[in-house]
Amino acid sequence: MATVLIRRTFPGLGRVAPFATATWRASGSSQRRQEREETPKAASTGAEHVATIQLPNPSGCSVLHNPCAESRAASQQLEAGNHGRALGSGVSRAGAVWIRRTVSTSSSQALPAPKNALPESRLKPLLEQDISAQAKEEAEKERAEMHDSKEDPRMFQKGRPEYRSLSYNKFELTEALPAEEGDAILHRISAREDGESPETIAGYFRRLSRLPVEQHAMLRSDPRFSSLCHGAAQSLPSFSTLQLIEILKALVRVAAPATHPTLRAYESEFCRRAWDMDVEQLLLVADCWRCLERSVPSYLSILFSFANMHWKDLTLPQVVQLIYIIGEGRKSPADLVQKLESLILKYLDSFTLEEVGAVCLGLFKSVSGISDHVMKKIADRVALEMEDMSSYALVNVLKMLRYSRMDHLPLLKQLGKVIPPRIPTINIQGIMHVALTCSSLHYYDEDILAAVAESLPSKVTYCRSKDAAKFLWSFGCLDYEPPNEEQFYSSLIEQMHRKLHEFEKFPEHLLTGLLGLAFVQRFPVELIDFALSDEFVQKTRESKYELGKDLLTLGKSVEIECPGYKGRRLSPQLSKEITEMVLNFAEVEIYVRPEIMEAVSLLESMLGGPEYVKSHMLLPHTRSSDLEVHLAPEGHPIPFNLKGAAAHKHLKDVGVDLTDDLLAQLIKGKRGSRAPAEAGDEAKAGGLERVEATRAPCTAGRADGASGLGGRLKALPQSQRSLEPPFSPAPARQRGEVKLAIQVSNRNHYCYCSKRLLGLHSLKRRQLRQLGYVVVELPFWEWFPLLKRTRSEKLSYLHYKVFNPALLSAAG
Repeated sequence: MATVLIRRTFPGLGRVAPFATATWRASGSSQRRQEREETPKAASTGAEHVATIQLPNPSGCSVLHNPCAESRAASQQLEAGNHGRALGSGVSRAGAVWIRRTVSTSSSQALPAPKNALPESRLKPLLEQDISAQAKEEAEKERAEMHDSKEDPRMFQKGRPEYRSLSYNKFELTEALPAEEGDAILHRISAREDGESPETIAGYFRRLSRLPVEQHAMLRSDPRFSSLCHGAAQSLPSFSTLQLIEILKALVRVAAPATHPTLRAYESEFCRRAWDMDVEQLLLVADCWRCLERSVPSYLSILFSFANMHWKDLTLPQVVQLIYIIGEGRKSPADLVQKLESLILKYLDSFTLEEVGAVCLGLFKSVSGISDHVMKKIADRVALEMEDMSSYALVNVLKMLRYSRMDHLPLLKQLGKVIPPRIPTINIQGIMHVALTCSSLHYYDEDILAAVAESLPSKVTYCRSKDAAKFLWSFGCLDYEPPNEEQFYSSLIEQMHRKLHEFEKFPEHLLTGLLGLAFVQRFPVELIDFALSDEFVQKTRESKYELGKDLLTLGKSVEIECPGYKGRRLSPQLSKEITEMVLNFAEVEIYVRPEIMEAVSLLESMLGGPEYVKSHMLLPHTRSSDLEVHLAPEGHPIPFNLKGAAAHKHLKDVGVDLTDDLLAQLIKGKRGSRAPAEAGDEAKAGGLERVEATRAPCTAGRADGASGLGGRLKALPQSQRSLEPPFSPAPARQRGEVKLAIQVSNRNHYCYCSKRLLGLHSLKRRQLRQLGYVVVELPFWEWFPLLKRTRSEKLSYLHYKVFNPALLSAAG
């Protein structure tokens, strides 16, 4: 059954704002949904309309009306409606109206006080105290949720005294300069004559930077201080390197803007002197530039060249600080990173856990791919000491693990024990990275996901558009609906509405979130209408990411699963253009896979020829292939692929060289790698890993033997497969025939080390059934081992799968 939450206007309610946005939602729990997938007969029938309204508010009362309280979807949506107000718990019976009294000290129509009420003279201080405590609690919560992108990554520097000479320490204890002395110095500057020594000028900077913080803004705007800066910049060669560093640190202390006109001169002077400086000075200056938030690519290039020449002499703190600088500069010198890998292995056991996190964060930010060997060593240590690791450092390790696409099972299992109790204390961005790591690695851990879902509604207002989208994607990708699913999803959908303005700049985030929702059968109508508008589609085409396939997946899913949708749709021309792109990709990357070609060849032999089986994409928007077979009601095959039969006459020398090595890779996979991707890695459908995808193209698929097989594979000619767009969503079965959609799955269709389908493939099977197909699966754990067995064994297996009497009876 489908449920639609709609906004409806009622007579006499005026312009009262509605609570809920329209959402097309297939009703029922995830368990019932799974039962529908396992039973092809089960189908969605009809729709239930639920109206949620807000009555006009009498003075001093809150009115809540829910004419269909028995609908859990409606009551939960009510709790977190468009305006995010806590309106109380659900109503216990249909048609009930609750009136809640509220305290009002200003209304002349306030309800009379009870007999035992406190006098106003005592009540007011108590109310003020309560309000003050609540405000303090909210402020503390907000501080905990705020991520300081400038200071948080520097926490490792507190762990060793050696970092004092390598980095700027904002917490260094210095004696504050009285304001009177500051005025005196500025007066001397205004009256000074040319010829003052560099030491004196450096002293002016040092002492003025010790003024109280609240006076720094006034100092920066003082013409006398500007005169000091310009005068020093004109005579930089006369300063010693130590004096220049002292001036730069003073400018950091007073928070000089990154665009200060004199900083360019300081940057040029440090570049000129860099080769005469030692590594500690080079790292300290680089750190000061980072604190000033000024981009200095020329200086960093010299620093990296220097480190490349002297890498063997770098100490442990110098290595960590250098990797931190590399990360903050978002620059990854490949030759230097290779040498740093050796130093990471050398010092790994001596790193503090915060330093391990800092190393991972630096490599992640700089887009530095490291070897599986190094990443495994890091993960090995973290798995053993995770309980002693700060949540911030642990999240940074997870970022690098995700980027490396490494399935480190001991670490992931330990994560399932350590992280759930910590979730409430981690800020929203950290929680997002935990969830995203699980989905990126296809790792399903119900304890982790349930803890995330439980904590999120109270923190959801701190989500950026990016965070909300990635939460939706992560849960949808793993096809997990938590115990508080309605509260969880409604709070995130509401946050997506709040952040709607951000999606014009980051269109990929909206599509990411909507696809995550589609995987679990949730279709927020207003957001979908916005996403499929011409204006937004144009934004996606201007994006640096390829978003066309995501638009196609969303548009076609709405077309199939929401027949009552009346909003905007993709234009036929754009839909055809994207479909052809997907099908062309499938020609060279999907249809030629050995497990698929072997199945096609054997089915043709078993059924009587190529006219009885068709290898193509029934639903191109789901980005994976199908083998289509038609059966008569009594069970015999029906020829339908006439184009394939004609093309087969010209087919010569088609085959797959299934070597033992290739079969081993197909069955077991390569340690530390992911399974092959379909149509550009369906695990990344929705673009949540778009940044990582552009950083390092996934080559794991080749290791699994799914692509790049060179001369060992001989593809079917293009004419034998259909490139035309698929049929329109309509019942596929005609004249009682049974249409089979045979799925040749691989490991990348399932959660890691499990038989749980990922969201995209669950969506595909659901939609195939809605269109009248009977889904038959050749699961990889059965089919891949058979590839190296005898031909008769493979034919026997396929015969059982295709002519299973249970399929015909279920379809009938």
